[in-house]
Amino acid sequence: MKKILSRSFVSRFANASTLAICILTPAIAIPKTASLIIKDSPKEVIDQVWQIIYRDYLDSNGNYNSKEWLSLRSEVLGNKYYESSDAHDAIKGMLLRLDDPYTRFLDPKDFKEMRIDTSGELTGIGIQLSLDEKTKNLIVVSPIEDTPAFKAGIQANDIIISIDNNYTDGMNIDEAVKLIRGKKGSTVRLGIRREDEILNFSLVRDLIEISSVVSRINNTENGLKVGYIRLKQFSASSAKDMRDAIYKLEAEVPSGYILDLRGNPGGLLESSIIIARQWIDDGIIVITKSRDGINDIRKANGTALTQKPLVVLVNEGSASASEILAGAIQENKRGILVGKKTFGKGLVQSVRPLVDGSGLTVTVAKYLTPNGTDINKFGIKPNFEATLELNKRKRITLYDLGTNNDSQYIIAEKLLLRDINKPLNNIISFTKNYNFIYEL
Repeated sequence: MKKILSRSFVSRFANASTLAICILTPAIAIPKTASLIIKDSPKEVIDQVWQIIYRDYLDSNGNYNSKEWLSLRSEVLGNKYYESSDAHDAIKGMLLRLDDPYTRFLDPKDFKEMRIDTSGELTGIGIQLSLDEKTKNLIVVSPIEDTPAFKAGIQANDIIISIDNNYTDGMNIDEAVKLIRGKKGSTVRLGIRREDEILNFSLVRDLIEISSVVSRINNTENGLKVGYIRLKQFSASSAKDMRDAIYKLEAEVPSGYILDLRGNPGGLLESSIIIARQWIDDGIIVITKSRDGINDIRKANGTALTQKPLVVLVNEGSASASEILAGAIQENKRGILVGKKTFGKGLVQSVRPLVDGSGLTVTVAKYLTPNGTDINKFGIKPNFEATLELNKRKRITLYDLGTNNDSQYIIAEKLLLRDINKPLNNIISFTKNYNFIYEL
């Protein structure tokens, strides 16, 4: 399992968090073969996790045995636990037996962070943060407009050298985020290195709305307009952000669209379905299958916001909900995929809050593409394979995406322009076995 960092451009583009999740409140049923739920904390949370797995867990790798799980209950509840941390360690030990990286226990602090990440808003200062892979510096990719950081004069490429007098040498993204986030109205102090100058900022945290969509009109060499939309994640606000972007771009009458899902780690299942319906008028979007073999088929409902030609950019970091959307577009022949084979995560997790404020993400279903294909561990192969060529540049930046410095985008644009004048089915048939590498 790769180390997952999903809060910066560098980490989004290189590695992917891979949850396709549905947020549910816990409805803990007592198995007929088990005794009543334990009520003395901290054993209560152990028993709650045990019962969620017993009732709902979908085993995708053959490690779950219901009889062994029943025996495990007596074993773990027969021990004494003096602190919550002891119970949490017992839960982690239980879950290790499943060997499922997506079924995870989250302590109260991590559970709160996870819910913030999927909500589309947070309490902080309003910066996009990245960890430089070579220097290990914490770099401000960009301040978010009209936020405390933006108003204070934080700039792109500023290097954060301290957070509340904690020096950032050796600090990773997760550690930095936990220090920078905090209660609305509280203050955080940042030490910034900008070229040869050291600056100090005292910033008051506020509620920050995070847009998951970047969009603009790109003008081609032959004078046509292309609508470019980059979807960064599938959060609670993503469907609204996508709808607003499409409406805004449609007003400028583009000839077609390029939807960029590269480095998108996924997110909320329902968000991917709603967004798919904004692009697809008819057909199956996704099939989910529970451990009981029950299939839930979600379909388009005739509410697509545009019928114009569409090309979708994907790569190894396009995972989970991204693969649901990409697979639906490809198999319904609504558009073609360009880039690299996707991550290959076809499992759905339910997020369950637990009695002590901690949480559990548990695998409860698998999803299949409209044609019934299980892509878990296999990914989705694009119609056109295209490599991101940097030529003499050391690395691509956030600002290069969707521009002439982005070799995958250039190929996507060429195919879109071809599609504007030719039937889509002919393009798919003609190009599916080709490998394009565009050098800059």
